[in-house]
Amino acid sequence: MPKLKTKSGAKKRFKITGTGKVVYAQQGKRHGMIKRTNKQIRNLRGTNVLFKTDGDNVKKYFLPNG
Repeated sequence: MPKLKTKSGAKKRFKITGTGKVVYAQQGKRHGMIKRTNKQIRNLRGTNVLFKTDGDNVKKYFLPNG
């Protein structure tokens, strides 16, 4: 069997925590900050954890070695 390769787009977007959860950066902060409120910008800081089933799918199909 050939080796399973990690999807290169997924390795840039997701990280797997020590407990096996999948963490991702939030969308919506690349451009257009002027039209967003300060509260929106503040709440988009940092990372979020994917829902369990979505995280399981990401690990299974996109990050098989992660």
